[in-house]
Amino acid sequence: METAPHEASQAAPGVRWAKVIDHTKCIGCHACSTACKSENHVPLSVNRTYVKYTDVGTFPSARRAFQVTRCNQCQDAPCTHACPTAAMYARSDGIVDFDKSICIGCKACIAACPYDAIFINPEDHSAEKCNFCAHRIDMNLEPACVVVCPTEAIMVGDLNDSDSSVATIVGREPVAVRRPEKETHPKLFYTGAHQATLDPLAATRPKGGLFLWSEQGQGPQQVTSGHPTRHNSSTQAVLAYDVPHRAPWDWRLSLYTWTKGLASGAYLIPAFLVLFGMLSPEHMLWQWLAPILSGIFLALTGLILIADLDHPERFMLIFTRPQWRSWLVRGAFIILGFGGVLILHFLASLFTGGTAWQSGLMLLGIPLGVLTSVYTAYLFAQSTARDLWQNPLLPPHFLVQTLIAGAAALLPCAVWWAPTVVSPVATLLGIACALHLLLVSGEFTLHHPTVHAHLAAAEMTKGQYRMYFWGGMLLVSVGLLAPWAGIPAGCAALIGLLAYEHAYVQAGQSVPLA
Repeated sequence: METAPHEASQAAPGVRWAKVIDHTKCIGCHACSTACKSENHVPLSVNRTYVKYTDVGTFPSARRAFQVTRCNQCQDAPCTHACPTAAMYARSDGIVDFDKSICIGCKACIAACPYDAIFINPEDHSAEKCNFCAHRIDMNLEPACVVVCPTEAIMVGDLNDSDSSVATIVGREPVAVRRPEKETHPKLFYTGAHQATLDPLAATRPKGGLFLWSEQGQGPQQVTSGHPTRHNSSTQAVLAYDVPHRAPWDWRLSLYTWTKGLASGAYLIPAFLVLFGMLSPEHMLWQWLAPILSGIFLALTGLILIADLDHPERFMLIFTRPQWRSWLVRGAFIILGFGGVLILHFLASLFTGGTAWQSGLMLLGIPLGVLTSVYTAYLFAQSTARDLWQNPLLPPHFLVQTLIAGAAALLPCAVWWAPTVVSPVATLLGIACALHLLLVSGEFTLHHPTVHAHLAAAEMTKGQYRMYFWGGMLLVSVGLLAPWAGIPAGCAALIGLLAYEHAYVQAGQSVPLA
């Protein structure tokens, strides 16, 4: 199906819009923020654009630096790749716009944006951001922020027009962009901006969250720097004014990764036992328990995913108008295919009682079960803003976690109905727990490649999520005793895995991006 039906866009051919913000002229008056709210009916508590204040230096040698913060109109916009319905899309003139009518509120675009420029509108529950005042551009008008700026610090123009002021500045003067290492090729350029404002980690947050005109305590999911003494810069700088930022995904995503692991593991482990001759194809553990247990947890996974949407009533748009670059779409179809195999497996047991059907279904079930287990690693990797999740070992790690979850869930069933496979299942659980601990140990023993990943890992192991992390590690360690302790060790490993998942998912979103 068509994934970007935005024919109404009036983008002029051959135009590539960009913005230049001259911070040698910005006086921090917030006229741009006010005009944006008025023009675009932006409600209180959220902002399409705002001015960040940073105080640089110490008395008596101190100055205040400003940064006009908004969507960077990336040439290679991660939000457009992550959006499952193409609600975020790039126009032919380079403007990254959005269509609220098809937004499902999955927040994947927020997780993908390296600049924390996207938010969920609290009134209509759809994703929103600066869209260059595209409706004004289409009427040959300048964006509202440009019109009201009293010092003409904000300029717009066509990068393809060599005579435009924007093209002249970008082509001939030193300009800066935020987070160039993300390779999004922003079309928002800064001149005269201080590094203490461009780098979200260069300035410390004031104690107690006391900003100019506001007090920001650490509320639910609020992103704050848990390590105020760690800087990216040697500059003495402190934030004087900022706006609250929230992590896009809460405990529901942590729970979803756990139930999904249970769903795929409850099928894969009996399948492997049958495949290697340790379990008879006629055994009820394979005939009945595998499809039923896996199906229950897969259905629970789907319900959690739908519950996490800000527009749950629109979830079918993932299937009716998919944007295929999104791993949310790919994952949804993988889960749908895996669910279909489980239903057919159950029906074969119910009506035919033969193993031939199930042996054939296994050829589809095993790869789909593995894909169900590991696709979340690619979904996390598509969240380019979160450096902790950019881990090439994440797919095998998710598979290891699936083996822990599946073995721990099946161990009580094996004790009751299939005593002959208790030993191999318990041994597999112990091995999987050991591999999990080995993979996780890198989070606190190895140096992370970026400061953002390092701070997120520190937040997980030493910060506000340390109790979940170390508690999870301890409980999964108990799973090593599964060959001797049996069911209690399996239950401990299962709880520990959930605790670790929560620490990992939430810590990955804990580092400020703006």
